[in-house]
Amino acid sequence: MPRDLLMKVGYSEMQDYALNGAILGAFGSGKIWLDTDLVSRKSWQRKRKRQRRNLSQPRAKPWVCQTTQIRGPKARPSLAHAINCGDMPQSLTFVLVHMVFSTKDRVPLLTPAVRAELHPYLATVIRNAGCECYRVGGVADHVHLALRLSRTLTTAKLVQDLKVSSSQWLKTKSPTLAHFSWQRGYGAFSVGPADLEPLRHYIDTQEEHHRTRTYQEEYRAFLTKYGIDFDERYVWD
Repeated sequence: MPRDLLMKVGYSEMQDYALNGAILGAFGSGKIWLDTDLVSRKSWQRKRKRQRRNLSQPRAKPWVCQTTQIRGPKARPSLAHAINCGDMPQSLTFVLVHMVFSTKDRVPLLTPAVRAELHPYLATVIRNAGCECYRVGGVADHVHLALRLSRTLTTAKLVQDLKVSSSQWLKTKSPTLAHFSWQRGYGAFSVGPADLEPLRHYIDTQEEHHRTRTYQEEYRAFLTKYGIDFDERYVWD
């Protein structure tokens, strides 16, 4: 479209010359695509001015903290500023858990020699998952664990990691453990910081404790203490 004609036509006439939402006009020595809503030279000049201004400004580097001047006694940094500078509040937890689970059908496969290697192995799995392990113990048919749960990990996921990893490892230790497996369920009970030392002592004295009490009796006592309803048909496996 000739330049003189372009400056005189109205919006309705420009639509007749539109091609895919734009028209081609010759301005100066170059060719420029214009949006159909730019019906005057002034609007086109404003658009070009904004484009030049944007191109002249240096791009912000995403890895550089952009400081913001805070004014006023009650002024606070914006959320975007806090994210850019890494000043987000921390999420802090201290969740102590007493965990217990048994071998499949409570078969006494965990001999003293097996436990001597199994307990450190379980503690390593716990720490590799980002948790803290304070004690691992137990007898021939079950284990007890005192641990601090990571804030980013669920109890179920930790139990799964423990059982899968340790059962595969145990199967390689002895022919008698070739078909070893843990029970499908587990118990996990919250513990206060003041009760950590008593819990450690309780786990350390498991052999003495189970001279007069079975694992099933012990587990029922925990469920009753914490007020957990249960059905005997689905607890043991």
